[in-house]
Amino acid sequence: MLQRIKGLKTLFISFSTVTLVYFLMMESQAFWLKQIVIVEQLLVVFLAVVIVFASYFNRSRLAYLSLLWLLYYASIAFSPPWSTWLLQQGDWLTLFGCSVLLLFSLIKDRGVISIHGLYRLIAISLVAIISYVWLTMSEPIIIFVQTFPHIAGFSNVIRLELPLALCSMVIVWRAVIKADLVTSAVAISLLFWLCYQYQLIELPLSLTLALLSLYFVLVISVDAYFLAYRDDLTGLPSRRALNQLALSLGRKYTLAMLDIDHFKKFNDTYGHDIGDQVLKLVAKKIGNVKGGGKAFRYGGEEFTIVFTGKTLEQALTELEAVRQAIETYKIVIRQPQRKTKQQRNAKKVSKNSEFKTVNVTISIGVAVRESKQSFEQALKCADQALYKAKNKGRNNVSV
Repeated sequence: MLQRIKGLKTLFISFSTVTLVYFLMMESQAFWLKQIVIVEQLLVVFLAVVIVFASYFNRSRLAYLSLLWLLYYASIAFSPPWSTWLLQQGDWLTLFGCSVLLLFSLIKDRGVISIHGLYRLIAISLVAIISYVWLTMSEPIIIFVQTFPHIAGFSNVIRLELPLALCSMVIVWRAVIKADLVTSAVAISLLFWLCYQYQLIELPLSLTLALLSLYFVLVISVDAYFLAYRDDLTGLPSRRALNQLALSLGRKYTLAMLDIDHFKKFNDTYGHDIGDQVLKLVAKKIGNVKGGGKAFRYGGEEFTIVFTGKTLEQALTELEAVRQAIETYKIVIRQPQRKTKQQRNAKKVSKNSEFKTVNVTISIGVAVRESKQSFEQALKCADQALYKAKNKGRNNVSV
């Protein structure tokens, strides 16, 4: 169950941050009231910048959200011809806003200026039409429900509150099960939209949108950082992150190079898809190293662990624990071999035969940074120790 709610931490941090900023703004009204005119004048430009920024980093969902906020704010602030009609459609606006946020929580980010961008604009238009049709055509459903005495009391929530609740539950659930900052931003936008529509926010719309836009910029920046410094397959920090850490290391540290034994042969036997699964599982074990070690994916099936301020003896104890944890870890994989047509028709292949349990091992080379030695030189010593571990028969820790 805990694996299913891996996005709960991200959502909680996002919600806590936004809530804290909101209360800080409420307590500092004397300051920002003097600047509110400037905020109103620059908000349109700022939202346009956020749209460009999100598009550049292929965070299309935040780009479309910012565009919708911009259109909504412009409709209220500048009184275009359709503003009077729009302000009369409070229920439709509320339902459309939640429905389009539901759409954004279900789809993936794609390039804005592409065929996918056109598809998303069409999808947003369809959501607007469906929301309007539901509000105008839900009367027969309400009348039908009222014929049942036990549930007649719920008929007054069918038109608006019920779809809002369903959309909200799905959006929050998507944010809980996906450790994704953009999906969490969609959930935060839902919170803002409902609170604004039900007049639960005391800040001016212009200031609230400015804060929300700043939050979007923060999300995009953090997301871009993780994209650059975290390995997409294993979730471990990448080699670029290792090079950044090297700039801040002191004089005392221990390095370890780790390599999965016979991984090429494993890939040739089971295929690259199974190989990727094994890489992720092994990386998770390596990432759990204790003793202050920090794990990185160096490249391919190679990993690096840095023990800052640790002696060789301290590092060896933790590395041996990692080696043993991987050696005894039984990995269950689905057999990659495809069944013949006769086997599929006969259905005589048992379910258990589709799975196989395998074990992998790792070789580890360790080196302590010597006096006047650069990080690259210390890393090369660890790599030489790794070759020594392989020559000794693999599945061992060598210095």
